Amino acid sequence: MSQTTSRAGRASSDADESHSEAPITAMLSSRLMVLANLLKRGAILRYKRLTGLSSVEFGLVASLGRRPPMSVARLAEAVGQDKGQISRALANLLSRKLIAKLANPKDSREVLISLTAAGLAAHDAIVEGAQERNRQLLDQLSPKELETLLEQIDRLTAAAEKMLEAEKGAR
Repeated sequence: MSQTTSRAGRASSDADESHSEAPITAMLSSRLMVLANLLKRGAILRYKRLTGLSSVEFGLVASLGRRPPMSVARLAEAVGQDKGQISRALANLLSRKLIAKLANPKDSREVLISLTAAGLAAHDAIVEGAQERNRQLLDQLSPKELETLLEQIDRLTAAAEKMLEAEKGAR
């Protein structure tokens, strides 16, 4: 078995190195991203099965929800994409009669998007699926563990927001 020297100057065998995590994958942010990606992949598969919608389409339907009609620009902002990125998904939703477009009565140049009855049914299926997935996760924790976890997530979210603002200011 060959030996290598790590950056810290410690000798270790190749076999030992192959079983240890890379430092970045052991970091909290990396582990949280792995969890988030697993949940997202499962959600995409579930909503595709339940509604036949792509991830962008179900994001749009979920954002429209049971709300008043919204502009394409506001909808794009809600899903974190630009108008061009969501245009194909909106066209697909329109062709499937899940959304309706109408002119904004306050500004005829602007189009407002709303869910149709079929779109509301898809939305309700998404919400029901999300609630079931949430229940499955919550079943893994006691009420006290959940309370502690939510408090910690709030603290970490606040810290991450500050870190983001610091990065924006460092340009």
